[in-house]
Amino acid sequence: MPAAPTTPDTVRASAPTAPDEARSPRVCVLAATPLLTVTIEAPTSEDAHPEVHVHAGGQGLWVARMAVSLGADVVVCGPFGGEIGTVLAHLAEVERLRVRPTQYAGGNGAYVHDRRDGDRREIAETPPHPLDRHELDDLYGTVLVEAMDADVTVLTGADPPTILPAAVVGRLAGDLRAAGRTVVADLSGRAAAAFAQAGGTLLKISHEELVEGGFAAGHTTDELTRAARALLTAGSTDRPAGHLAAVVVSRAGDAGLVVTADDVRAVHPPPITVVDHRGAGDSMTAGIAVGIGRGLPLEEAVRLGAAAGALNVTRRGLGTGRREQIERFARRVVIRPLEDTPA
Repeated sequence: MPAAPTTPDTVRASAPTAPDEARSPRVCVLAATPLLTVTIEAPTSEDAHPEVHVHAGGQGLWVARMAVSLGADVVVCGPFGGEIGTVLAHLAEVERLRVRPTQYAGGNGAYVHDRRDGDRREIAETPPHPLDRHELDDLYGTVLVEAMDADVTVLTGADPPTILPAAVVGRLAGDLRAAGRTVVADLSGRAAAAFAQAGGTLLKISHEELVEGGFAAGHTTDELTRAARALLTAGSTDRPAGHLAAVVVSRAGDAGLVVTADDVRAVHPPPITVVDHRGAGDSMTAGIAVGIGRGLPLEEAVRLGAAAGALNVTRRGLGTGRREQIERFARRVVIRPLEDTPA
């Protein structure tokens, strides 16, 4: 028989324990397109040389990095191939990520960015190679098996999206929910629609992605709320997965939205000067997933995610932060019913 639906305020990891900030949940992250990032930064003093930073990146690895920073035990499932993939896997493991690689004949992507003038300027980019059918099957199986032992699984998107077909995302989300697993996703476009249709646990999506994906007609709060509600109820009630429990909409400098079947709440982190906005949404997703993995109620998990995302914009490292600072800052995040939010 289908499992009873999870109520929005009691979203929990699949094997719940008592909520505990000190607990280390196990998080499985699907990183569809791991990326090697090389960034040139301005020197910290006038007589110094430019700084060159080399990191494992891509959305999945940025989410995973923040989850580790928040104390989670993180397993990363993704394709690693070619000389770039060899370097990527090593860098990820140095950052305490447990890598479950899918070998593939092509190779991972990479970029070189110059930030010496304060803005990102692309110097060079190598796109990732497509996955063939066998490699895609191997990746699917790896995620499916690892997710069975995780408190929460995070599905992230591919860049370009064609590397991970939306149908595969929907099938994976449906299989995991049918198995009683907790699934959080940070997706856009057709992949987000497929996840919602499959009935994952929680979808995090930005306001730009709602508009660009054709879900919302515009950027107003009413338009975004209607789009989130449509995604919330997209799942089939005939399947064990059912509907999403929540859709979280990140809105850059504006209050985020938490949309459930019961209400809409606005998320207000303290105002912060932005150094680099990239990676904030990924950090928010990681914080929410870790909070759910700890057994926190939805609102507290979103509070942790909002703090992680807000503090990330004060740093130049994508998906970076300090746990103690994030958890203290989370106490400053205000979440209130949308109708109580000043216009």
